[in-house]
Amino acid sequence: MSESRPASPAPPEPGRLAARRGAAQPTGYLKWLPGLQTLRHYELAWLRHDIAAGLVLTTMLVPVGIAYAVASGVPGIYGLYATIIPLLAYALFGPSRILVLGPDSSLAALILAVVLPLSGGDPLRAVALASMMAVVSGVLCILAGVARLGFVTELLSKPIRYGYMNGIALTVLISQLPKLFGFSVDADDPLHKVWAFVQALLAGKTNAVALMVGGGTLVLIMLLKRSKRLPGVLIAVIGATVLVATLGLDNYGVSVLGSLPQGLPAFAIPWITPADVVPVLMGGFAVAIVSFADTSVLSRTYAEKTASHVDPNQEMVGLGAANLAAGFFQGFPISSSSSRTPVAEAAGARTQLTSVVGALAVALLLLLAPNLLQYLPNTALAAVVIAAAIGLFEFADLQRIYRIQRWEFWLSIVCCIGVVVLGAIPGIGLAILLAVIEFLWDGWRPDSAVLGRVKGINGYHDILRYPDARQIPGLVLFRWAAPLFFANAEWFHERALDAVAASPTPVRWLVVTAEPVTSVDVTAADIVAKLDETLQAAGIELCFAEMKDPVQDKLKRFGLFSRLGAEVFFPTIGEAVNTYLRTYPEVAAQWRASKGSSQ
Repeated sequence: MSESRPASPAPPEPGRLAARRGAAQPTGYLKWLPGLQTLRHYELAWLRHDIAAGLVLTTMLVPVGIAYAVASGVPGIYGLYATIIPLLAYALFGPSRILVLGPDSSLAALILAVVLPLSGGDPLRAVALASMMAVVSGVLCILAGVARLGFVTELLSKPIRYGYMNGIALTVLISQLPKLFGFSVDADDPLHKVWAFVQALLAGKTNAVALMVGGGTLVLIMLLKRSKRLPGVLIAVIGATVLVATLGLDNYGVSVLGSLPQGLPAFAIPWITPADVVPVLMGGFAVAIVSFADTSVLSRTYAEKTASHVDPNQEMVGLGAANLAAGFFQGFPISSSSSRTPVAEAAGARTQLTSVVGALAVALLLLLAPNLLQYLPNTALAAVVIAAAIGLFEFADLQRIYRIQRWEFWLSIVCCIGVVVLGAIPGIGLAILLAVIEFLWDGWRPDSAVLGRVKGINGYHDILRYPDARQIPGLVLFRWAAPLFFANAEWFHERALDAVAASPTPVRWLVVTAEPVTSVDVTAADIVAKLDETLQAAGIELCFAEMKDPVQDKLKRFGLFSRLGAEVFFPTIGEAVNTYLRTYPEVAAQWRASKGSSQ
């Protein structure tokens, strides 16, 4: 994602390569506190970048936090409460250096679905319900991290991550365009927003003054984006705010943020009634799934960009700790932010200190200067988000993927379209489903081949690729290039018998070269037994070469190893061939005497 790289990339995680080489890793409580690890290796040169990025981030945290709170069915001030304490918690427990957490659009609908029918219009009850959902989500994420269930993120391949990020970027871009032009549209999903946006443009609803302020902010951000010294986003936002305040542009229809409510979050246990327990538990469970799916994609994406390593299990713990903090400090469920994280990155964030600065700045605003950002124009905020969304798009590497693996390219496109049309989580779910289907397809009809000797080349090779390859009379070397499981077991049976039937000489041994076979399930084991019966009836011995010990252990548990006999399992193909030739000396003599033999 060359467009979204900061001019000076965030440093790799300290000691990562050393740790991979066996250096001592954190023990005890330190392994659960990545923030302290970063602090121990912190470099003074990073400080100005983290402070500047934190201040830039603050301009996003405040309006977005308020907006998503209202969208979740709770008063706007609680969006800031759900920002301050969780950011501090994640900075301590979260493994990602620049990931920004907070109220998120992907969770708003889930929270609202629980809060709206149960609160009865009571804002305090709505806050208690939403806070308890955050507690439930936090506990689930922490338990999953401790149980080391983070491996589920391995389903999120690079094309899926690219498709997800491109879809998110396009969705964010679509959502901010009306604000940039100084009007709003009444639509929920991106496609309807595009149509409503076009209709509004044609109807002449554009506010020219707002567009000039927002467009100018966007141009300035993009011009200063590659600067190593100037915080372009902060300069552009301050400039837009001063311009609006000085010239009174809010009198010309340029909407501004307005005064902020005052007050800091306090520790509070979110009490709910027994009747609320089931819907809150279900809602908290849904939030945990959605937030971790979202966070894992962003975390892995930015880990690659910053050349660092992020433990997915610790990511679960960090996300859970942040949600627990939100739940016990009058907040509501949170997730990673696909719009605020790239803002922090583009502003030069180096470490978790960026989030700490952002959290403290929001707190100070609430305490000391709630009116400081009242003239911040919403069109400038839209420009900040659009600039960040542009940086999220990935095109260059997708071109490479298109050249080398077309189906993965189209998988990424489907994921992108799914995110835009269906929403973030259904879209990524669709892409993962397609990836699993593709994986199963490869395993369902894997490659298989009959092997022979090729003059001048060591080993045994596919006789279809090497037409001059010679086969030992009476011996079929059959390579199966996949795990043996229920979906391909019958195909294995058919292909093995086809290999026997196609032999130019009567077959005495069928040797399955099983080095690629990494697993066998019960269904496949039964099919192997069936194949052995068929071959035995024809006077043919079934043997295996290069089968891994763990696979042989499975065959022992299934009773198949003892049935076939240990003597038919050979460590190498060469050992199987030599044993066959010793068993049938007349074939050995014929083989060694034949022209071109290379035994």
